Amino acid sequence: MPARDFYHDHVKQALINDGWTITHDPLILVIGKKDLFVDLGAQKLFAAEKAGQKIAVEIKSFSSRSDVADLEFALGQYTLYLDIMAQTEPDRTLFLAISQSVFKALFEEPIGLILLKNQRLRLIVFDNEQEQILQWIN
Repeated sequence: MPARDFYHDHVKQALINDGWTITHDPLILVIGKKDLFVDLGAQKLFAAEKAGQKIAVEIKSFSSRSDVADLEFALGQYTLYLDIMAQTEPDRTLFLAISQSVFKALFEEPIGLILLKNQRLRLIVFDNEQEQILQWIN
């Protein structure tokens, strides 16, 4: 089992604070003879709809010397999980969780704006100190 991201517990608590129930920690994707580990699986029941929404959350701290290299790695992992989940967990929506500082450093810059404009990924932006979800980007 892979090591947890630095912000794992912060994001987990932020999701709980936002009304989500953590169903998997980690969410294991089995494809052939390979197992992949998405950091969290969660579910939220909406009373008005009487239907549950399921998500998977991959958490990234972007802590290396190159935030662009971290972005490249995160996008590759996100794409792999997204394609596998289309087969194994089609009712679950994948999100990449990043801190507010990473969002400002990358996604308020041209490189991130292009990804957001082209809807390449779904983001959860969180405040790690307050353990709070600041923004959902679909």
